[in-house]
Amino acid sequence: MLLLFQGCVGNSANEPESPVREDRPNIVLIVADDLGYADLGAQGSNEVLTPNIDSLAAAGVRFTSGYVSSPQCSPTRAGLLTGRYQQRFGHEVNPPDPVPAGFGLPLDEVTIAERLVSAGYATALIGKWHLGAEAPFHPLNRGFQEFFGFLGGSHSYFEWNSATDPILRGYEPVSENVYLTEALTREAVSFVERKSASPFFLCLTYNAVHRPLEEPPQEYMELFANVADPKRRKFLAMLAALDKGVGTVLDAIRSAGIEQSTLIVFHSDNGGLTTLNTSLNLPLRGEKAQLWEGGIRVPFILRWTDRVPGGIVYDHPVVQFDISATILAAAGISRPRDLVTDGVNLVPYLDGTDPGEPHASLFWRFGELLAARKGRWKLVKIGAEPSQLFNLETDIGETSDLALAHGDVVSELEAEIAIWQAQLVPALW
Repeated sequence: MLLLFQGCVGNSANEPESPVREDRPNIVLIVADDLGYADLGAQGSNEVLTPNIDSLAAAGVRFTSGYVSSPQCSPTRAGLLTGRYQQRFGHEVNPPDPVPAGFGLPLDEVTIAERLVSAGYATALIGKWHLGAEAPFHPLNRGFQEFFGFLGGSHSYFEWNSATDPILRGYEPVSENVYLTEALTREAVSFVERKSASPFFLCLTYNAVHRPLEEPPQEYMELFANVADPKRRKFLAMLAALDKGVGTVLDAIRSAGIEQSTLIVFHSDNGGLTTLNTSLNLPLRGEKAQLWEGGIRVPFILRWTDRVPGGIVYDHPVVQFDISATILAAAGISRPRDLVTDGVNLVPYLDGTDPGEPHASLFWRFGELLAARKGRWKLVKIGAEPSQLFNLETDIGETSDLALAHGDVVSELEAEIAIWQAQLVPALW
């Protein structure tokens, strides 16, 4: 029962405080949008061109079981910035269209940006927000001192001056004749160059490779002249532009002399939308908006040269809200003692200090969809249908339902899900 309890409620308020670090790292968090599990060279693709993102994996840690806590954009970001299951505060799904009044990351939730600002970090959000467009929810009111990007869930890469969701610098609309991926890269480089003398937190949330599939500048299209499918060619070119942007940011960090002391994390906000943007999640089943592995298992990379050995392939499950706990521990900021947090500081598991696993169990709820992973076992429940059970060690594609043969495992995971769900609140929209 003790193991079950720990797996469901996360970290208690009585956990020891993180040690204060004198050598606080800079932190760069890069989030791609709708990038599939198989859409990196480091993930095995020989079709994409992603040498810069691949270099992060080669010099850092590539998580083969890196998850997000939602198969959709906005809830994943809510969990990421709070370090908590977003279902604890009702941010369970994307907002409907039209977006209801009052939509946003609940104001009583404290973001990692707010905690880092309080500790003396310079902070910036560059790119996609998708956590509320009304003034109280604006990034500049949620811990970010600088903002350049857009507040909604998707955006044209060329048409900046949308009447409903313009590109903003702070609160002010701006419009340029610049490909948006390249503009976000430019702003990220500027922030690194201006803030490299003191600790900073850069949250760089590209909208690539999210739709619309708009043809990027020709230098990227020409890289894939032999790709016959026009949609796939655009997708690959958009991804190449994203990768070039990551490389440019890495160059700026290197030029500033802070490469060794900068903690960098890269991941996708959910699985690829294979049916619409040609992304690939193979060998996984499913896609964005589903709780099959293809919707929630994503490319996930961490590099911190000062503290974590490079060239590691890490197989135990981790989840995006672990990034919050890892960042706070790296910055010497104690866990909040007045609420349940679910993220785990990953560094002890990566540097060999802790030989265990970060999580006993992980859980998902997305409307009528439920899932849990515990070790090799993955349970999926769709509405009122019977639970399905898969052995991910031997069946990563979730093709063989083993529920009838392992009823004891099904019962155990269903019981854990029930305990977890008892801690949650209904979806706010």
